[in-house]
Amino acid sequence: MIEWLTAASWSPYLVGAGIGVLIWTAFLLSDRHLGCSTAYSKTAGMIELAISRQKTVSMPYYRKIPATIDWQWMLVVGTIIGSALSEYLSGSWRVSMIPPLFEQSFGADEHLRQAVALAGGILMGLGARWADGCTSGHGISGTLQLSLASWIAVICFFAAGIIAAGLIYGFSFL
Repeated sequence: MIEWLTAASWSPYLVGAGIGVLIWTAFLLSDRHLGCSTAYSKTAGMIELAISRQKTVSMPYYRKIPATIDWQWMLVVGTIIGSALSEYLSGSWRVSMIPPLFEQSFGADEHLRQAVALAGGILMGLGARWADGCTSGHGISGTLQLSLASWIAVICFFAAGIIAAGLIYGFSFL
């Protein structure tokens, strides 16, 4: 009955429908959309609060968006736990510091991989804040609402991702 929970991959159609139902439910019950990029800036704010409370609470950003653990922050935690649980249940759990495609293209240097991952994470975070939303906020919730800004953001996400992958991994289409 629940063999699909232990499958190595799930049908993208069923998962997409499930995400759609999840978003409808979120809108219905909480009048909020799914998105997680603000959780990262809230985390930075919580760290700043521990270091310099006065300075942090005086910042206009954190007066508007308090640095607290909320539903969005818990969505990030749930995503991490859920993905780890899914990989464990499917039997495909493995710890890998260097993905095979990266190793094939750049070698097995862990420091290089960590530097590239850090730089990519910083750029993604900056882009998400600049676009006023992340791929889940714009790509799932915003497009579901037929938001023009979200559709433009998603097109830019895909275009930038394709170009970056082509430049980094040397795909022949570029």
